[in-house]
Amino acid sequence: MPTTLRRRFWVEVAAASVAGILCVITPVWPDWIEIVSGWDPDQHDGTAEWMIALGLLIVALTMFAAAATEWRRTPVAEPK
Repeated sequence: MPTTLRRRFWVEVAAASVAGILCVITPVWPDWIEIVSGWDPDQHDGTAEWMIALGLLIVALTMFAAAATEWRRTPVAEPK
């Protein structure tokens, strides 16, 4: 049976995916933050990058949980 997912579900999945990808990229290539923003708060110490990666992980997990909740709430469309 087809379902009708709301736009909110897709926004949550997209945000979670972007945050998850950035979370994985940050420990592998920590200088991307300085390259993109020009901001270097820790003078190449790496502490800020790990805090940003942790924040991105929290955002990704929260958004995936919200998307899962939205998935479970979605009503099944009636067959025609």
